[in-house]
Amino acid sequence: MARLFCILLLRLIGWRTVYAPPPGPKTVILVYPHTSNWDFPLGLLFRFQYPMFIHRAAKDTLFRGPVGAFFRHIGGIPINRRAPAGIVGQIVERFARSASFHVVITPEGTRARTAYWKDGFYRIARQAGVPVGLGFIDYGSRTLGIERWIELSGDEAADLETLRAYYAGKRARYPEQAGEIRFKPRG
Repeated sequence: MARLFCILLLRLIGWRTVYAPPPGPKTVILVYPHTSNWDFPLGLLFRFQYPMFIHRAAKDTLFRGPVGAFFRHIGGIPINRRAPAGIVGQIVERFARSASFHVVITPEGTRARTAYWKDGFYRIARQAGVPVGLGFIDYGSRTLGIERWIELSGDEAADLETLRAYYAGKRARYPEQAGEIRFKPRG
């Protein structure tokens, strides 16, 4: 019933979805661009249409009280940003102890413009040995979904070029806030 409701609601508001099933039981899913509060409800409507249970990592302070129960119910996983293992370590550990685990990550880390993507998704996918889903919310075509899956090579420059080419035509709700697809230089 929830699936049908989500399909109808998205159609009613003029959106369509695309969905390439995951190539295995464990994946990291990027969602880019992410510039609006509307991205979350649109993403939820997408999530409830398809058979894969998608998790979303969020800071642990959001999981207090009744709101926390709601976030857990829809796949939220609390992340302690103060933990010694860090966010990457916590999610890689979750992959290791789960038979099936799909986690969504917004590489910009915020809805505001950023100069760089956070590289956590890259380190998680490489350390856990899982494919990456190319998810998007394109306000230009009013389409959202996961269109294809890639295996990261470990060559960051080449992998980022693949991501730039894929996301080049995707338009954010607020295009001026979409962050550049690049990692902060180390060193």
